Amino acid sequence: MTAILEVKDLVKKYGENTAVKGISFSINEGEIFSLLGPNGAGKTTTISVLSTLMTPTAGEATVCGFSVTKQPMEIRRSIGVVPQDLALYEELSAAENLSFWGQMYGLGGRSLSKRIDEVLELIGLKDKAKAHVRTFSGGMKRRVNIGIGLLHQPRLLFMDEPTVGIDPQSRRAILDSVKDLNQKGMTVLYTTHYMEEAQELSDRVGIIDHGELIALGNQAELTKQVGETDTLILHISENDDPETLAKNIRPIKGITRVDVIDHSITLIVPEVEKVLAPVVSKANEIDIHISSMEIQEPNLEAVFLHLTGRALRD
Repeated sequence: MTAILEVKDLVKKYGENTAVKGISFSINEGEIFSLLGPNGAGKTTTISVLSTLMTPTAGEATVCGFSVTKQPMEIRRSIGVVPQDLALYEELSAAENLSFWGQMYGLGGRSLSKRIDEVLELIGLKDKAKAHVRTFSGGMKRRVNIGIGLLHQPRLLFMDEPTVGIDPQSRRAILDSVKDLNQKGMTVLYTTHYMEEAQELSDRVGIIDHGELIALGNQAELTKQVGETDTLILHISENDDPETLAKNIRPIKGITRVDVIDHSITLIVPEVEKVLAPVVSKANEIDIHISSMEIQEPNLEAVFLHLTGRALRD
């Protein structure tokens, strides 16, 4: 497979703070690659460097064959960027926003008008072409934001947390749009802190935390890192102390790991059936009420918990 993006030992510092700590990965042409990690993990900084908005402190990256440090203009012509923050003019219509940004890309005339129609169709807003953006829902604004990144038909699309703060219906529309774009040949670098988005969309996932790429692979490869285990989540009554129960159940045979997250206890266990009765018995013994429990098979959330000891959305 041909790599459309290659990152090697990339570092980005802000004064004494190192936001990206020597990460390396590549993206093959035609795939959806997700950077999955909590807020503050370094996802946006990574995209900012790769889209040439920031200069790396150390390391190198090539995008579409061009160096981020030596050939930034060539990269900007080859990529589309959908930032977290909306880059829209509220008093303009959807079509007018696309027209303005299309001209910033150097497009114009009939070719731009035709492309605006194509993009509005693609993002499902052709019937809202003349409506002012200020009247749009958050999800509709997000779709216009995506449309702007698609106007110049880039080879590679960067999408930075595109579903943050929107309703479930709009989120579903955006995820479907990403899959449709990919089926038509678009390569996508997608950042998110939603495990379910990364699982649904991605050919491969890079798990990032505190600026470090801590795991990389397809979902089967990543979930193997937690072994043949399940995750048992105990939700504790608000009047009880989860730390006390966690301390008392850690010695139980068959429990690999115990973590307290919010008011719940997460257990990594090879076989739920063998630990369930002893755990419930210990909770009853020390008079702590388990209000509910759930069992999860290995997934990306479990991988993150296994590697870091904390929840993906702390």
